[in-house]
Amino acid sequence: MSHHLLAFAVMLLLAVLVSSLAHRTVLSTAALFLVGGFLLGDGVTDLVSLQPGDELVSGLAELALFAVLFTDGMHAGWQDLRSAWRLPGRALGWGLPLTLLITAVFAHSVVGLGWVESLLIAAILTPTDPVFAAALVGNDKVPPRLRHLLNVESGVNDGLVLPFVVLFLAVAQGENDLHLGELVAELAGGLVIGVAIPWAAIMLERTRLFAIAPKYEPLNAVAIGLLVLATAQATHGNLFLAAFAAGVTVATLGSRHREAFEEFGELLAELLKLAALLVFGALLSPAFLGDVGWTGWTFAVLALVIARPVAIWVSFLRSGLTAREQAAVMWFGPKGFASVVYGLLVLEAGITEGEHIFHLVGVTIALSILAHSSTDIIVARSFDDEREVPAWFGQARTLVRRPGATTSSREPRDGADPPADPDDPVHDKPH
Repeated sequence: MSHHLLAFAVMLLLAVLVSSLAHRTVLSTAALFLVGGFLLGDGVTDLVSLQPGDELVSGLAELALFAVLFTDGMHAGWQDLRSAWRLPGRALGWGLPLTLLITAVFAHSVVGLGWVESLLIAAILTPTDPVFAAALVGNDKVPPRLRHLLNVESGVNDGLVLPFVVLFLAVAQGENDLHLGELVAELAGGLVIGVAIPWAAIMLERTRLFAIAPKYEPLNAVAIGLLVLATAQATHGNLFLAAFAAGVTVATLGSRHREAFEEFGELLAELLKLAALLVFGALLSPAFLGDVGWTGWTFAVLALVIARPVAIWVSFLRSGLTAREQAAVMWFGPKGFASVVYGLLVLEAGITEGEHIFHLVGVTIALSILAHSSTDIIVARSFDDEREVPAWFGQARTLVRRPGATTSSREPRDGADPPADPDDPVHDKPH
């Protein structure tokens, strides 16, 4: 265990030292930890020896996904969804199921998996993660409605797809009606825990009996999250659905708690995610990659460059997005950390095709991390010319306007704010 901690500490220090460079170039911390884990793992340097069934792998992955889903849920409160629902609604209502179906077709026709297993791997690979496209999501020069769309979609789709993963996995295991009833109870229990505990905690805090000191405000959401985690484990409620529901509940009822937790919570989730990526990279040994076969690599490429882009293109027809914005949404569907954990769940379930599915998931996510996290800065910079308007533009427009002519209701006056875009949270529509 000590050498695992040493490896993570060295990689974390290196990531911090090159973080400024990573924000300006194709280098990314996600790719750094993935490649670092691969180089430290079996078959290369053998410094970090791990197997998918190890307790460290499953425990760290479970804890990291809980933190990710909890913080994702905090970005998806009902107010956030109502403020700009049309574009994220297209991505979730049409893009998500279309991506799942197209990916399932590729898994069945290219790899030869059965339909149940094809739907299972498609559900695993459908969620997206903006962390692997951080330069795009966090760049102020990228249109705000595009950044908001990608943030809301990735924050919600992890939780939305979870019931499908659990259902397809149960069918692949050949569960009978009794077990399916237990499955529904597990999902319902996770949902109840995720709503009831944050609601009770926030209501208690609002009474006259309790008051939180400013110093401890960031820890309030941490305490709620830990209580949800412990309760779900003790009652066998679904851990991940409880985490996502808890995040949404906190964001909906306690905006002040969300603001206090935001920086600290995202940092904590980032630490856990980077540790899990290092472990995941160590699992991708040369022998592991060699067992995938040409059909597996073909499937991984098709899942990344065909399934998501085609589904998003169909979903956003006549949506009002510019061609550049739509192309960015089509490409940036990086396969996130939720897919890693869902793949581990399948491997631990012991189904016949479990190991094969985990191999396919592993190479798809690895390719996604390398491809998306190294191209986000390039795509973000392509929006620079759209956002930079020459200083003389407003003056020239004033000069050519006829004397005495009034400003059109559809044209903003010089120096005035442009008309509000209902799907742009800061009313900043690209030119």
